[in-house]
Amino acid sequence: MSLPLVHLDFEPGGETWTLDSYKSRDGYAALETVLKDRSRDEIRDLVKESGLRGRGGAGFPTGLKWSFFPKETPYAKYLCVNADESEPGTFKDRYLMEWNPHQMIEGIVIACYALYADVCYIYIRGEFDECERKVAQAIDEAREAGYIGKNILGSGLDLEVHIHKGAGAYICGEETALMESLEGKKGQPRSKPPFPAQVGIFGCPTTVNNVETIAAVPYIVRHGADGYRTFGTEKSAGTKLFSASGHIAKPGVYEVPLGYPLKDFLEKECGGMRGDKPLKAVIPGGSSVPVLTGDEAMATHLDYESLADAGTMLGSGGFMVIEEGTSMVSVLRILAHFYADESCGQCTPCREGTGWAYATLSRIEQGRGSFEDLDMLLDVADNMTGNTICVLADALAMPIQSFLAKFRHEFEECIRTGEPIAAAGGH
Repeated sequence: MSLPLVHLDFEPGGETWTLDSYKSRDGYAALETVLKDRSRDEIRDLVKESGLRGRGGAGFPTGLKWSFFPKETPYAKYLCVNADESEPGTFKDRYLMEWNPHQMIEGIVIACYALYADVCYIYIRGEFDECERKVAQAIDEAREAGYIGKNILGSGLDLEVHIHKGAGAYICGEETALMESLEGKKGQPRSKPPFPAQVGIFGCPTTVNNVETIAAVPYIVRHGADGYRTFGTEKSAGTKLFSASGHIAKPGVYEVPLGYPLKDFLEKECGGMRGDKPLKAVIPGGSSVPVLTGDEAMATHLDYESLADAGTMLGSGGFMVIEEGTSMVSVLRILAHFYADESCGQCTPCREGTGWAYATLSRIEQGRGSFEDLDMLLDVADNMTGNTICVLADALAMPIQSFLAKFRHEFEECIRTGEPIAAAGGH
């Protein structure tokens, strides 16, 4: 099939991040049309009709989220683009910013027009030096060409776009922790309500959208809601970027329509399994979603509903493939280490639970575990779920529950033999 190109409509290799390259691909044509012929309410309605859902992980309908944003208020109004992208296994936003930053910027200006927003902040992950450089260059080019700044294209629209660089904290990918960090405070999630649309950055109305979400807006404007809905399913419209990694022949970033069979994605786009080992498991949406066995994965489709029916989530599209021979005890211990290290410590179930989980899994992996440890892990995961301000605790609890549900025999074998994983022949 001919795959759609909502985001990746370029050939990597040239200077695709420049304004000249973007304009050669009809760049900023959507913005010119919007400012000339379309009302703000029209654009809001268009995004809602398109069925675009947030691509950062939650999958919340973007148009509905925009509808919560107040049109008239005496305060400044902000759009914040979440470019923190710290979910293990996810690197598609980085790819967009390095290779096609102007599409994000065009989407920002259109979104700010629709939202009556005055200022946009792009919150970029601290380690993304190349992204920061490319985005900063694109902002300068856009300002020089009249797409950012005062009286954009003679429309009377004023908008400034700023980059704010994070410091490498995973928790700042959560929208309220991101806002706290942007204000110069410690990056910790806020209790809600109030929600960001009412009280966000600097106490003013704020909408937070992911890079991939915002970058889809120019395509939707150019092709209409029906054109965007040509791809995907009724409830999962459009295309999705997947960051494919693990034991596959062709790791990378791929764009496919939502609803694409996972089996075809693995075999046709990713080149199948690396070497001759069979598929053991797939984590389809980033490290925080439940794992699927190989058989379960091959029967699903890459959309929100199909993966939910299979007991997992589309998440951020971090597609991680695991081959036979890999120790699932080691994989889960590595994930627990990450979440224990990245917990901000604000909520007791997360601060204590992630640490206990990591310590317990380390003990099991080293051959010093007990069968009671497995029940304790499930008990800890149960107490972590739904009992914290944000979902970082849940992001470890779900893998714990799914790994033990589907690969408990590996944990039991490690406990039974009393041998470290390496001695038992795992990775």
